Amino acid sequence: MTNSETKATLSFSDGSPSLEMPIYKGSIGPDVIDIRKLYGATGKFTYDPGFMSTAACNSSITYIDGDKGELLYRGYPIEQLAVNGGDFLETCYLLLNGELPNAAQKEEFVSTVTKHTMVHEQMQFFFRGFRRDAHPMSVLVGTVGALSSFYHDSLDINDPHHREVSAIRLIAKMPTLVAMAYKYSIGQPFVYPRNDLSYSANFMHMMFSTPCEEYKVNEVLVRALDRILILHADHEQNASTSTVRLAGSSGANPFACIAAGIACLWGPAHGGANEAALSMLEEIGSVDNITHFISQVKDKNSGVKLMGFGHRVYKNYDPRAKLMRETCYEVLQELGLQDDPLFKLAMALEKIALEDEYFVSRKLYPNVDFYSGIVQRALGIPTALFTGIFALARTVGWIAQWKEMISDPEQKIGRPRQLFVGAAKRDVVAIDKR
Repeated sequence: MTNSETKATLSFSDGSPSLEMPIYKGSIGPDVIDIRKLYGATGKFTYDPGFMSTAACNSSITYIDGDKGELLYRGYPIEQLAVNGGDFLETCYLLLNGELPNAAQKEEFVSTVTKHTMVHEQMQFFFRGFRRDAHPMSVLVGTVGALSSFYHDSLDINDPHHREVSAIRLIAKMPTLVAMAYKYSIGQPFVYPRNDLSYSANFMHMMFSTPCEEYKVNEVLVRALDRILILHADHEQNASTSTVRLAGSSGANPFACIAAGIACLWGPAHGGANEAALSMLEEIGSVDNITHFISQVKDKNSGVKLMGFGHRVYKNYDPRAKLMRETCYEVLQELGLQDDPLFKLAMALEKIALEDEYFVSRKLYPNVDFYSGIVQRALGIPTALFTGIFALARTVGWIAQWKEMISDPEQKIGRPRQLFVGAAKRDVVAIDKR
């Protein structure tokens, strides 16, 4: 944390003494008032539901400017990384280490990740304990948490080497576990990873190949998946990342922390947005129904919502959406799906929303979830697995944030306070007198 350059004076109308508090400046973004001494000096807490005005940590990984529509990984604009920054593992290296790798560093990193893609053979029996129709996210919460049972040699969070090994294992094994969850749900045999394929190509091979015939890797589709992973790799202190940090602050092992992040991501308000957007398109049904649907969206009493548009953080266009839109069109073109009814509907809805003053004035632009859901459906990924792909992408961000937190000398166990509004102290009355 940078040294305070100025101080803020907080005064109270109830007669409490004024309090001087340091103000810290980040490299970019809002200044931060240090309120750590507030309770000790005044006996008062701050009240901030949802932590919308609270910085719970200092971080040098990801920065978002919602007003400008800007997303930076370690200072690099997401647009540059997605177009000129190589593949997903290059972004992983950047998030974990702070700098983009040179050729030798990338080769070593890719080799290390590739050699850790297999999971313990006994994990197969773990999967058999789930019902075939279990949601993939419930399977991932269980299996990722269970990794700590198999890898006792990397659980010492105070050992930098252990932290590094755990990070590599999680990044490497997540595609294998996601693919296993999918294969189990459809009754097909698990497919082992192949070390001669890239990270994204290997995942698609494990997802879609069978022992019956050779699987041909389509580079256009691999690049599309790679872009999905890059665009979702990290997103600052969102709900799941904060969950990972909170779990990690107790000293929990990294596999348990990532499982906690997956559980949080499962919530429809967080990781389920692309699934909700696709469900909305299926409910609309056809291009002929768009006008009626739009009128319902504009009617506040209808309860109908436009999913996949707008963003809680971005008050401008989501910078990831433009990139995902390009990928969406490339995939549809490659697979000859431009005339697919659902995709034609999506493109028609996009056009109307971008031109209709109601949506433009409210800055309800298509977000990354709108396009990524369409792309994933085109790739053959089932809707129930969309959030699993999100978890696969976000694992590296979670791990980078967890490692940063563990190394932070100011890190303490997370312990939010509360505004208590329940009953004051009272006495228990015997049951026959109640």
